[in-house]
Amino acid sequence: MSDTNTGQAGEAIAAAVAGAALGALVTWPLGIAPVGAAIGAANGLISGWRGVYEWRHPRGVLSFALDNTWALATTAAGVVIHGLDVVSGDPGYAPALSRRANRHVYRRGFQMRRGFAMTWGNVVNGAGQVDGDDVHAVRRRRLVTDHEDVHVWQARTLGPLFPVAYVGWMAAAGAVGVVASMTRHRDVPFGRLVETYAYYLNPLEWWAYSRDDHWPPSGMVAGIGWKQPAVRPFARTSSER
Repeated sequence: MSDTNTGQAGEAIAAAVAGAALGALVTWPLGIAPVGAAIGAANGLISGWRGVYEWRHPRGVLSFALDNTWALATTAAGVVIHGLDVVSGDPGYAPALSRRANRHVYRRGFQMRRGFAMTWGNVVNGAGQVDGDDVHAVRRRRLVTDHEDVHVWQARTLGPLFPVAYVGWMAAAGAVGVVASMTRHRDVPFGRLVETYAYYLNPLEWWAYSRDDHWPPSGMVAGIGWKQPAVRPFARTSSER
């Protein structure tokens, strides 16, 4: 075994053991410590082998700790997605956007909507063509770093509340969109209007699109909802430093 593979194996084993311990600790009061340990071990094993976590930076240590404790539920979703990606064929793992970036990025993988990147815990699927220096590749890389990574951290910060908040908004706001299509906005295509309310106006998406300097998005119905970005874009903030 080469030194590189030995290092990968060592990091994978250490991260798996630590992840299992954290997962078991946080789920022990719920009586499902073996389940928590299995999730933490799987996340640690995959992430350690790929060198995903930024161990030399507090951000990386915090990412690992949150992924295996407070955000264990969304991490579990990410572990499942890893499995689905493998079964689906070649998901196109993107090491350049993953290594020491505290996330896993796939060019393809399991997607619920073609053309849209989706984040499940610390796993980003559907990044698209991220290789090269052409305008499209640069845009897709920025989509990962400035938009989808925001969702990764939202999941870490909100933990089990993230899917509740996200899906809850979609259901409630989607219903508002249905009513609006029958009353105030009969001239707007039904699907586009409901999508605007349920998806684009979701505060979690509003935040991510704003960080990506894409507010308002081209797909939403103009004149509805938030008029201004939620926060300053990453690109603009970085250029002022």
